Amino acid sequence: MFQENLSPDLTGLDSRFVFDYVSYDDLGDGQRWSTWLDVEPLSRGPEPRPDWVVTSQGAIDTELGILKTGKEADVFLLDRTDPHDPAQSVVMAAKRYRSPEHRSFHRSASYTEGRSMRRSRDERALKRKSTFGREVAAGEWAVSEWTALNRCWELGLPVPYPVQVDGTEILMEWITGDDGETAPRLAQTRPEPALLASYFDQLRAAMSTLVQSGLVHGDLSPYNILAAGERLVVIDLPQLVDLVGNAQAFDFLLRDCTNICGWFARRGLEVDPQELFGELMTHAF
Repeated sequence: MFQENLSPDLTGLDSRFVFDYVSYDDLGDGQRWSTWLDVEPLSRGPEPRPDWVVTSQGAIDTELGILKTGKEADVFLLDRTDPHDPAQSVVMAAKRYRSPEHRSFHRSASYTEGRSMRRSRDERALKRKSTFGREVAAGEWAVSEWTALNRCWELGLPVPYPVQVDGTEILMEWITGDDGETAPRLAQTRPEPALLASYFDQLRAAMSTLVQSGLVHGDLSPYNILAAGERLVVIDLPQLVDLVGNAQAFDFLLRDCTNICGWFARRGLEVDPQELFGELMTHAF
């Protein structure tokens, strides 16, 4: 579909010559060159990378539409395809933290307790909530989620693969269900008893791995867990809390347990939040 936007026809040319013939003016609305090479190596996902990650310098990013809106960020679908190599093609989720004038500092202080910023000027701006401070905050939350996704992925946790981060935009794996469409939130599902029990076991294992690594999700609920067929995938991780560095970490952990157990109990599974909390606490130290 991209050939219509390229002039002259570049089929068969070595990809390093593409940029000599195609300018930004040749791209259609909602298109851009792939930003893969624009970011530093540390801003790209952990290795080994999945085979579907497109790294071609001739790839084009095409906006496909909005997937989800939120208080701090919006999620879009983004197609990244090399028009001269159809095998290099993938649809990803692009999470973009809102611009300073359209986002809030909702619950930021309690989650960021124990974190340190590299520059004192940034920290002062955050405290004043100035325009610059809001810009810093948007970038800080993007970096926080990027760091959390990488850490969770490397721990083997069920999270989307983080492809890259560029400013306030994170590109990550698009999680789909058995039908190839966007996986629904757990809150939208009505699983049969056997699958319900399996889902709970998956979450208990994920929460246990987090706690053993000194971490708490901090905002876990059926609304930020995706049901991708028989597996669950945890999303929305910018507030990942340090179990030792944050004085409210155990309160967050108990709330996560209460939110999760409450939903499963309403679906007919006999679970107790205090029991889950106690079980997780045995892994905390």
